Amino acid sequence: MTTTAPSPHLPVRPDWLASRPEPVLEPALPIVDPHHHLWDREGNPYLLPDLLADITSGHAVRATVFIECKARYRQGGDPFLAPLGETEFAAAAAAECAAGPQAAAGACAGIVGHVDLRAGPRADELLRAQIDAGAGHFRGIRHSAAWHPDPAAKGSSTSPPPGLYLDPDFRAGFACLAPLGLSFDAWMFHTQLAELRDLADAFPETTIILDHVGGPLNIGPYVGRQAHVMAEWSASMRSLAAFPNVHVKLGGFGMRLFNCACYGQALPPSSEELAEAWRPYIETCVAAFGAKRCMFESNFPVDKGACSYVALWNAYKRVTAGWSAEERTALFSGTASRVYRLGQ
Repeated sequence: MTTTAPSPHLPVRPDWLASRPEPVLEPALPIVDPHHHLWDREGNPYLLPDLLADITSGHAVRATVFIECKARYRQGGDPFLAPLGETEFAAAAAAECAAGPQAAAGACAGIVGHVDLRAGPRADELLRAQIDAGAGHFRGIRHSAAWHPDPAAKGSSTSPPPGLYLDPDFRAGFACLAPLGLSFDAWMFHTQLAELRDLADAFPETTIILDHVGGPLNIGPYVGRQAHVMAEWSASMRSLAAFPNVHVKLGGFGMRLFNCACYGQALPPSSEELAEAWRPYIETCVAAFGAKRCMFESNFPVDKGACSYVALWNAYKRVTAGWSAEERTALFSGTASRVYRLGQ
């Protein structure tokens, strides 16, 4: 019997999100949002006006980082050059924001694009082209490795081959990042984290950012096995934390792979409910990596299927209430600013 893969994203329902407004907590706390997308997908567009509406909805967002999502690729020609269109698209959004009345929000201050690192030695040429296309905003690439043999556990829209980060051609391309001062965003599931550990060990000079707390799966064959997944995931994260070049994004919890029961309610979850659901992941990561190697993210518009921008950042503020000022500064803005070099 063939098992079909569920959609990795929850549908965005604006009326549902608006049905439970809540005030912004600590509106003066500076935030750098290091992970969002822009796209014009049919039925679910999320372009600069949509992003600006969210990041100016009450929280003190000072800058954002655009993350690749296969938007506005160049059509025709060399497929290795197609992702340049996305970087040009994000750079244009950055310029438009900077010239407009909401310039203080710093939309797309950093850009993480895509290069197929399996291009091997040619990756240097492609990365340099991305730097040029980014018009001063390009900071690194993401090449997703999220793969699982069971389609029911597919918690990502990407379709990479298995073992991508172990591939010799990929690693030949990966070696080009550090000499150019570029970082690498990794996206994978908790079942694959040993591959990232091996990559980080082989390339200690390359800054690596693990997206979405390392993708602990709670769908398909993992439903009802949350204790097992948490034990396996937390052990892998503690092991990965031994490599100082690895950082972690705390977020992505609105993806279907987390299978949070509170997302299916008649009303959207409150920030109190979100904080309770997300706290174990956040506290585990910060305990392992330290606040200076962790950063909160929105993952919008993907996580917008689960909660509003206001509720999301309120939840992070609730989880960290009582934490030191130094820890909170790192988590909400400092780590992201440093890792993505947003002061440059």
